[in-house]
Amino acid sequence: MSVLHTPLRIGSATIRNRLYRAPVLEGAGSGPDAAAAYAKHFVANARHGVGLIIQGNSCIYDEGRTSPGMTLVNSRERVLALGAMVEAVHAEGASVFLQIGHGGLYAMEAWHEPHASHRRDPILAVSPLPLMLRPVFAGIPVHVMSTDEVHAMAMRFGEVAAWAREAGYDGVQLASANAKLLDQFLSPFYNRRTDEFGGSVERRARVLQVIRDAIAARAGNDYACTVKIPVEKAPPMRPRTTFDEAMRMCELVEDWGFHAVTPVEVSVFPDTTLARGGVPKSLWRNEAIKRKLRAAAPGRWRRSLLLAGYVVGGRRRPFEPVWNRPIFTTAKRRVSIPVFAVGGIRTPEEVNGILDAGDADMVGLGRPFYAEPELAERVLGGDPAHRSCRNSNMCVPAQMLGMKGVCYNPEVRRERVALGRASS
Repeated sequence: MSVLHTPLRIGSATIRNRLYRAPVLEGAGSGPDAAAAYAKHFVANARHGVGLIIQGNSCIYDEGRTSPGMTLVNSRERVLALGAMVEAVHAEGASVFLQIGHGGLYAMEAWHEPHASHRRDPILAVSPLPLMLRPVFAGIPVHVMSTDEVHAMAMRFGEVAAWAREAGYDGVQLASANAKLLDQFLSPFYNRRTDEFGGSVERRARVLQVIRDAIAARAGNDYACTVKIPVEKAPPMRPRTTFDEAMRMCELVEDWGFHAVTPVEVSVFPDTTLARGGVPKSLWRNEAIKRKLRAAAPGRWRRSLLLAGYVVGGRRRPFEPVWNRPIFTTAKRRVSIPVFAVGGIRTPEEVNGILDAGDADMVGLGRPFYAEPELAERVLGGDPAHRSCRNSNMCVPAQMLGMKGVCYNPEVRRERVALGRASS
């Protein structure tokens, strides 16, 4: 039996194999049909053999989503309502984790004008805005979290994890990368605090320790609790989380009782660095996306900023196979907890090469599942055939705007129809 097909224990969870669906947004929202929307994707993935599904970032507070399609998990009732989906995934043999977090400065209440107009509270921030961001946030109320508020946030993470366990989820992952609020705590680009959560790499990462303690207290110490650790790219002469600092954080989270770690390269901004690929031409070619973007940002200045983030990110960070390899292989040598590999992994050869070399313990694919719901079966079977995903990033703006999590590349959709594999 190859490594890919062997089970892996992560906290209280036993994953049937080493292939996981990495967290991406499904546009499920928080309405009464959210569980059905997730099940439409996840049950098919589970049926085709994927070991673990990580449900995309879900928000712990009523405000703080980064997309209208992001799911709120700010109450026990909302989390328990997802239990039917979890049960259906389990019936197909797969495990499912819930990724939980908050958008911080990049919550949609800051940029999505219809939601900003109904904002009840200021945007949450780790520290006063960096000088270069102040023009972008002009006129937007920003609140720097107090020490007590950070501890209260950690308790909320613990509550949500307890609700997730009650709903049947096999574990949680902290959304601590991709320029979200927890990443903003970890990053010296944003974090200039002088309390226990600011300063050295150990103090910036302390927010993860208090969250881990809260989750252990509320959901149980054995409940699978995993975390993402960012290596950051930033503009020249700007502070960032360096490679060495990220590796130190990997060691810290092991010491603090996390059951697994996913180290990734990201930007200090929420651009397409985290999803390397082409410039998402769907922004001006897809009529539905164009309408949604204009409604979200009717002002030309804000809309131009959003477009620039996608265009610049796509041009600066084109697709590269297995782009996080130096990061996860180094982390694997530094820690004894399982290391998750993700980022530009597309073929069975890449998946098996990582696992057989002992460079990581789980291997994830994200966006390709939009194009191929049956992808796990092909990877687990070693099928070397052409992959449908073109790494065009055309799905990424749709995620931001709350649209369905599907492939938006018309070339791929035509190919799927021709092969009789079309999916909505």
